[in-house]
Amino acid sequence: MTDAEKLLWSKIRRKQLKGLQFYRQKIIGNYIADFYCPKLKLVIEVDGGQHYSSEGRENDRVRDNYMTGAGITVIRFSDKDVLTNLEGILEEIWKRF
Repeated sequence: MTDAEKLLWSKIRRKQLKGLQFYRQKIIGNYIADFYCPKLKLVIEVDGGQHYSSEGRENDRVRDNYMTGAGITVIRFSDKDVLTNLEGILEEIWKRF
């Protein structure tokens, strides 16, 4: 896990967020989601620099379309945002409930 993923995981694991279970590195189809909450059908992705290249954006678009087609909502945060604005990130996730 990246530092940003470790930080976010430390706040959502063990049902710390509204008592909801999140899983780390969850396999969904041919993809691995950073974090997944089955009750909400919510995937949380923490994106590093490789996601901002044209190839990375295209891969993410295909992946997100797959997840959406499976009825799963995907929200993405940059690793920088997680590291510098964790409370804001948690609030954004909280709003999904």
